[in-house]
Amino acid sequence: MTQHNKNAQKRKLGTQGLEVGAIGLGTMGMTMAYGAADEAGGIATIRRAYELGVTLFDTAEMYGMGTGSNEQLLGRAVKDFRDEIVIATKFGFDLSDPQNVGVALDSRPEHIREVTENSLRHLGTDHIDVLYQHRVDPDVPIEDVAGTVGELIAEGKVRYFGLSEAGPDIIRRAHAVHPVSVLQTEYSVFERAVEAEVLPLVRGLGIGFVPYSPLGRGFLTSTVKPAAEYPADDMRSWDDRWQPGNYERNLAAIRELTALADARGITVTQLALAWLLAQGDDIVPIPGTRNPQRLAENVAAADITLTPENLARVQEILPHGAAGSRYPDAMMPSW
Repeated sequence: MTQHNKNAQKRKLGTQGLEVGAIGLGTMGMTMAYGAADEAGGIATIRRAYELGVTLFDTAEMYGMGTGSNEQLLGRAVKDFRDEIVIATKFGFDLSDPQNVGVALDSRPEHIREVTENSLRHLGTDHIDVLYQHRVDPDVPIEDVAGTVGELIAEGKVRYFGLSEAGPDIIRRAHAVHPVSVLQTEYSVFERAVEAEVLPLVRGLGIGFVPYSPLGRGFLTSTVKPAAEYPADDMRSWDDRWQPGNYERNLAAIRELTALADARGITVTQLALAWLLAQGDDIVPIPGTRNPQRLAENVAAADITLTPENLARVQEILPHGAAGSRYPDAMMPSW
């Protein structure tokens, strides 16, 4: 069995006892959104992550488009060290109509239970560490959602309750029914919407924060190209930040960030992750990658401390985040 780095930095998420390595791993891109799936590469990357001290692994029902493929891949990869890690998965989409994947929602209590049982089976485990509502369902009171997850926690099937892309009102209402341990929402030097209201609120309530897409869906890495050069099954082919006009402005910002990173002797990817970690010790980003070398680079960002001058320079380069919206209107969270 692989040797785990037990000396990796740990961070607390929320006040219910959840503690994980400072950098997690998002597995979405191993089966969707970034081209063809690569199971062997995905499993190798997950196992390498564990060796490097990663303990938070993030999956979802939707990442397998209802087939369970992403959860199954993660379950196979971690079976030898399942009890030493934290598995987070998500419910909340109606995946019955392939034409409406990512748009149609379903957080009815009976559906939450159905998805949870499926996830337990796909992951090959008897409990889910963090169960997130993937997106807020306007047709189901959040109190019903929190109550159902609370029941699953009481039954031992789930350990911690999470929300994803929820706004302040939903967070408060959910937390009043059952403690929310962690909120997952997009946050990076490119995407800053949570800074105004959401981050202060979750901190006041003792809720941890997990930024997804912490590398701007790959923009904050060393290799980017215009939307037209990505295949149709890669979301960057239609993402607004890659479109003409926005792409050039964002690329110019990346060049300035790269110069700052070079001056520190680190990569722009490490700069972006170290910037997130510097925003508070209750933050654990979950960059996704299929590449074990890129993974090691990401995890090493936890050992980088940016100076006040470095942080001020990032703010100068990107005072409000990236050019372009993060989702098409139909997929944009309402908060």
